[in-house]
Amino acid sequence: MVDAGAQQNPRRDRFTSKSQAAARYVAQRGILKPVAWSTVKVTIVGARQLRSLPKSFVVIANHSSHLDAPLIMGSLPRKQARYLAAGAAADYFFDVWWRRGLTALFFNAFPVDRSGVNPRSISARSLLERGVPLLVFPEGTRSKDGRMGHFKPGAASLAIASGVPCVPVALVGAGIAHPRGSSWPKPGRLPVGVVFGAPMLPEEGETAAEFTARIRAEIVKLHDAHAPRILGPSPEAVPGTDDPSPEGERP
Repeated sequence: MVDAGAQQNPRRDRFTSKSQAAARYVAQRGILKPVAWSTVKVTIVGARQLRSLPKSFVVIANHSSHLDAPLIMGSLPRKQARYLAAGAAADYFFDVWWRRGLTALFFNAFPVDRSGVNPRSISARSLLERGVPLLVFPEGTRSKDGRMGHFKPGAASLAIASGVPCVPVALVGAGIAHPRGSSWPKPGRLPVGVVFGAPMLPEEGETAAEFTARIRAEIVKLHDAHAPRILGPSPEAVPGTDDPSPEGERP
């Protein structure tokens, strides 16, 4: 379980600093969100149900585009987005100083070691114990074909060990609007959706693999339920990938 005392008196660094959180809010809501929202047409569903979340939680989403993290951070209620830290590949986002600085500024990012051999990686569990919520893409990398891939169990295992809820998020159409390999979203402000599901907790005796499968199934369900209304008729829309959602809450 996350220690209550650690949440009340967290060690102050860039992940929990109030001044850096304020600067990040300006960067996210004053720069990143307006730029992202100017390139795509965003529909947000289910954000209101997240306002009573505890301080620590894990956001788990499908991953197909560089738009994914900006969409989630721009769609969450301010309270939940303020200290949210996004896991980012250490071998890419932390390999050069300028990319490391930008990911820290805009995403409060922490390095995720995909090789499994870097002892300097920051402990995600320690962040949760200090009251820092996390954003994790359990596929590990962006989808190459738009289809939702296999979910690694690390995020679910982390939530079980820390006793925090997981928030399933279905990203709809992001891989169509800004596919892997492209340097910028397609012109025309294509529709995308951010669909938040109800917070989930592991069931008694449920393993990390079983909890992961249940979270993935919920994300697929959210995606398929909302994609037709968000995307509209489209020959590019592939069920169960990265394209569904209805008109719901808007920014």
